[in-house]
Amino acid sequence: MEKKILITALSFGFVSIVLGAFGAHALKKVLTADQLTSFEVGVRYMMYHALFLLFVGSASALLPGQKNVVYNLTLIGTLFFSVSIFLLSTQTISGVNFKFLGPVTPIGGLLLIAAWAMATYYIITKKG
Repeated sequence: MEKKILITALSFGFVSIVLGAFGAHALKKVLTADQLTSFEVGVRYMMYHALFLLFVGSASALLPGQKNVVYNLTLIGTLFFSVSIFLLSTQTISGVNFKFLGPVTPIGGLLLIAAWAMATYYIITKKG
């Protein structure tokens, strides 16, 4: 389980660095300031959750089942939140209407909040 969590964390970190550089250089010329700001939010939150998963994967304070819950909430939350933002903010250049993804972004945010809350709960209630 820890290996899967750490690989996901490293993958999120890698993707956020690549997309951050892409946004700063290539997208800066074709997106509006608001679209670029939204894109950067997606990048930033993906990186935040890469770091969070590095903690989760290496935390001895969390049991394997607890890590699994936090991992799944973080994985799905990050994909819903960041990827929907990436697609929504670049829809003018992709030519694809992704407006149907609008409700997916806050669902992803709620899942991310739940991941942090669960990790906190598990650590607070840990015996010993």
